[in-house]
Amino acid sequence: MDSVGPRECSVARTLEIVGEKWSVLTLREVFSGVRRFDRIQANTGAPRDVLTRRLRTLIAHGVLERRQYSERPPRYEYRLTSAGKELLPVLLTLQQWGDRHLYGDEPPLTYEHTCRETFEALLVCASCREPVRPRDLQILHEHPEHVGR
Repeated sequence: MDSVGPRECSVARTLEIVGEKWSVLTLREVFSGVRRFDRIQANTGAPRDVLTRRLRTLIAHGVLERRQYSERPPRYEYRLTSAGKELLPVLLTLQQWGDRHLYGDEPPLTYEHTCRETFEALLVCASCREPVRPRDLQILHEHPEHVGR
């Protein structure tokens, strides 16, 4: 009998890139407009060597890009790529979950949308615009070459 390994999926592959605490907190900072190493490090509390490794990984996988903003001395900042910007809903829903389940009535940070209402993230279907619930989803096709890898 063949041994069956864990199912290969995009969630697992994505977590290899952004699924570590310092990576997520780095993305939080860059989304908030903090782009320079020292400020990212101060705001996240990440050890410098760990932050350096996480930034390299995020750059290597096309989530962030490094741009020089000073020649003497050479200084760089980190900016989101289009792929990185697509992670905003993930960060907002993680924050929202933490607000509800860890902070309750006093979340440490709230957002106001341009409509002037307090922002709340909501996942909807792109076609019908209905909210998405787990019971509304079913696997349409699972490629055999990815099962049990």
